[in-house]
Amino acid sequence: MKIIGRAYEQGELKHFYESGKPEFITITGRRRVGKTFLIREFFKDDISFHFSGLLGENVTNKYQLSVFDKAIEAQGGKQQSSSKCWNDAFQKLQGLLSSETKRRKVIFIDELPWLDMPKSDFLSALDYFWNTFASSRPDIMLIVCGSATSWMVKNLFENKGGLHNRVTGRLHLAPFTLGECEEFFKEQKIVVNRYQIAEIYMVFGGIPFYLNLFKRHLGPTQNIDQLLFAKNAPLKNEFNEVYHSLFRSPNRHLSIVTELSKRKAGLTRDDIIKATKIPGGGNLTNTLRELEQCNFIEKYSDFTKHKKDSYYRLVDPFSLFCLKYLNHNDTKDEYYWTNSMDDGARRAWSGYAFEMVCLHHISQIKYKLGISGISTQVFSWRSKNHSPSTQIDLLISRKDGVINLCEMKFTLHPYTITAKYAQELLQRERIFRAETASRSSLHTTMITTYGLEKKGHWTAVQSEVTLDDLFV
Repeated sequence: MKIIGRAYEQGELKHFYESGKPEFITITGRRRVGKTFLIREFFKDDISFHFSGLLGENVTNKYQLSVFDKAIEAQGGKQQSSSKCWNDAFQKLQGLLSSETKRRKVIFIDELPWLDMPKSDFLSALDYFWNTFASSRPDIMLIVCGSATSWMVKNLFENKGGLHNRVTGRLHLAPFTLGECEEFFKEQKIVVNRYQIAEIYMVFGGIPFYLNLFKRHLGPTQNIDQLLFAKNAPLKNEFNEVYHSLFRSPNRHLSIVTELSKRKAGLTRDDIIKATKIPGGGNLTNTLRELEQCNFIEKYSDFTKHKKDSYYRLVDPFSLFCLKYLNHNDTKDEYYWTNSMDDGARRAWSGYAFEMVCLHHISQIKYKLGISGISTQVFSWRSKNHSPSTQIDLLISRKDGVINLCEMKFTLHPYTITAKYAQELLQRERIFRAETASRSSLHTTMITTYGLEKKGHWTAVQSEVTLDDLFV
């Protein structure tokens, strides 16, 4: 299968492969984002050894070692006695590589975090293997992947022991953009329009593995029903599997994302403590950092830039969808998604989910506004004094003295700005300027599916971005 997108990552892999020196490369990214596929397809027969850690809380260190031994034998190593520890296993790998005749020997170890089991010696053995053997071999390229980004950061990037500063290259694989989703569906000969691709993105979040499950003969809503709501839907339990595969004790993580899914404007740290009953302190800090590193949530500074006013927002569309429609949904309707197309709650969800799509396409929004080369900062803002509450979920503060106050609307038709809504936009600007004392020019920017209806009060906004613009 053709590699879709990933041009930057492929260029970096080519550079590392041709460097003529030992390389220790890490690749991070959430589960199902395509890390394994990228490495396998890019290097193909150049891989001298490939092994993937086995996921699961019940998998023992002894069993991981056993499977590692068998992988070495299957890929050309000699049959030997079972490894008692990871030093034994890496010694066997060293023997396999020493007998390999390839000019560049690519070692690919996938799902690395799951090999570091309690009371195992895996990290110290990896340390010894790299520092005493691989680091002195200009023909060695070690690539390690891990979906648990927080583990990779702590144990490889921030390592204080023998692996300190040993990583020579770091790549992070993000979900597909809307444009890459469109390219993927074209490659698969699946006929969908851009509105439908946006809806698919609002459910699955641009994760290639999920998109690859779509069937050509089914429409978009039919595919969603088959993947999530049918009796034996393959992704019905995916939400819990994702979190349990990334975090060994995910209860705190699940509690936080559940609360964040209820508040599209996000929650402060104090709000999270109150809502989840998780005590403030190191455990909460670590949990929030792990969720951020795995791209489930993002921390946004309030425009006032007060640290205590920062907001955490859920930005993973698939988590939002599952928490809204799957985890507490006992429907027996196998065509639930198709049959709920006109449901009011679904329209409310689509508004929230479309805002997530926009947050994942800030660079495309900037390109449309003609400010790609201008230094910018992205903020959110809530009024501290005004009632009813006034908030701006996305504002782009620019170095050229302009702030884009963004409004996002997901509709089936061009959006009409009524006299009432125009007044609301003007009032919002006044409140923002009064409370922030900002001297920048304020530009209201509408981000919509099909643009603005050019009648009535459409001139109340200074710029607009359409769904097509997000596909650039």
